[in-house]
Amino acid sequence: MTNTWPTGVFSTRLIQNLSDQGAISAGRPYDHDQIQPASLDLRLGETAFRVRSSFLPGPGKTVTERIETLKLHEIDLTKGAVLERGCVYIVPLLESLDLPDEVSASANPKSSTGRLDIFTRVISDAARSFDIVPAGYKGALYLEISPRTFPVLVRTGSRLSQMRFRVGDARLDAAGHKALHAEQTLVFDPNMDVGEGVSLSIDLIGEGRSGLIGFRSKRHTAVVDVDKKNALDVLDYWDPLVNRGSGELILDPDEFYILVSRESVHVPPDYAAEMVPFDPLVGEFRVHYAGFFDPGFGHSAAGGTGSRAVLEVRSREVPFLLGHGQTIGRLIYEKMAERPKMLYGSALGSNYQAQSLKLSKHFKPYP
Repeated sequence: MTNTWPTGVFSTRLIQNLSDQGAISAGRPYDHDQIQPASLDLRLGETAFRVRSSFLPGPGKTVTERIETLKLHEIDLTKGAVLERGCVYIVPLLESLDLPDEVSASANPKSSTGRLDIFTRVISDAARSFDIVPAGYKGALYLEISPRTFPVLVRTGSRLSQMRFRVGDARLDAAGHKALHAEQTLVFDPNMDVGEGVSLSIDLIGEGRSGLIGFRSKRHTAVVDVDKKNALDVLDYWDPLVNRGSGELILDPDEFYILVSRESVHVPPDYAAEMVPFDPLVGEFRVHYAGFFDPGFGHSAAGGTGSRAVLEVRSREVPFLLGHGQTIGRLIYEKMAERPKMLYGSALGSNYQAQSLKLSKHFKPYP
């Protein structure tokens, strides 16, 4: 590979170039919308392994070696199979890597995966951490899957996770975030802090939504087919949550919630962003599986003009009281290696542009 790869997050064109040069291989041709403005969707292979526990292979070990010692049984995905709540599965992915020495990658669940409370992490051979692929990695990729709330039907080719490729570290510092916000408005709230990223807070008022502030998942539901859009009735799977005047919500342990940010945010075309926890000390809850925000999210030219961040929330060990306006996370912006030709929401089947409070694409509109 003779390319000199530019610093920053790779666009659709650069991801395609990686593939053309053999740095990304796949078991079959790409789906037409598989390469997104700043990421590549990863597809499940033909077999899922039910394992006794999650794991990291560690130095000198392959994922296959760990699977052999931990597997309980194998599941054929070629005709579809149900993955049960509370179980851990490892699935070899159709995509594998032969990265240039300067190119690294990171992974995250897709938005729809997070909104179904499907816990996923990408594992590579000899990995010391999940979802991080070091520069120059050569080898297979595997996805750990653990449905937390709904049993899910998956099959070969289902896309639950996504991967970003980059050279170097192009994340903005506090001064860079402030300068970009002054130039292009990252958050549409003059009172919200912009420094080491863009702080986001929770909306528990529901203004403009008849007081609807979120959804709490039901237990013992039917299966969710991850590849079927607009197929399920919301009330079969979710209890709507309505503001009754307090602007507060107690999170119950072991329950899963879909909530929304108070602020609308904007990711300019030359940047990508990632949601990170604000501070583990601000509360006993976890927010947002799907950390990637693509270039053009909330961008007016792509149909956004600011979009809310939908938040997948779980309490930890104890009940926890959330209040309206409580800070729950922040967006860290990162420079793209080049501006993508297609932005999020423009023509790539994006499901969440100009969103407010919205469940995953599998559910019919509510109300």
